[in-house]
Amino acid sequence: MPKASASPPSAPVSYEAALQELEALVGQMESGQMPLDGLLAGYRRGAELLQFCRGRLDAVDEQIRVLDQQGQVKPWGQE
Repeated sequence: MPKASASPPSAPVSYEAALQELEALVGQMESGQMPLDGLLAGYRRGAELLQFCRGRLDAVDEQIRVLDQQGQVKPWGQE
């Protein structure tokens, strides 16, 4: 009977959750205790998490630019 494949990891629910998972994954990889297959899977998952985080940061940056253009947000450092 063939071995059941693991389901792909789900998308993070938030930027914070993705960042926490990414930090934990990096810690595991840096420990030197992961097998080679685990390192490869970890690298792939890390790349997905990094892409998610960058996407969220880009979306927030765009929202800030839109609000700034509408005069609703002051530039950073001004009160």
